[in-house]
Amino acid sequence: MNNIRNRGLEKELEFKATTGSGPGGQHVNRTSSKVELRFHIENSQLLAEQEKARLLSRLSSRITDDGELILTSQESRSQHINKKDVQEKFFDLLENALKPRKRRKKTRPTKASKEKRLKKKKQHSQKKQNRKPPEL
Repeated sequence: MNNIRNRGLEKELEFKATTGSGPGGQHVNRTSSKVELRFHIENSQLLAEQEKARLLSRLSSRITDDGELILTSQESRSQHINKKDVQEKFFDLLENALKPRKRRKKTRPTKASKEKRLKKKKQHSQKKQNRKPPEL
């Protein structure tokens, strides 16, 4: 799998600037510094079908009903910095979602761990037995 940043996905991204909250005081109310990135996964020409399916399953909680992934950034007063920031978030998110998961290697408990568990179990049982009133 080649690097996701070098594929030219920037062409398929849609950006929208709106007024946002955050630092800037009155300046925030007058300028469109918040940047919203939209990416339609199913319509992407640069992603393979397998990658689209993986993204749709792993990012299902972040995808709208229309199949769009929406990310925003309003950390800075500058629209340009926010645009770079949201693009960085987007590519990090895609790279993590497309990264293959490591398969778990099945292991068995060691003999020592089994003995330790049984010893603790006996101690716990003995503690409970000692709480009972003595029989007369």
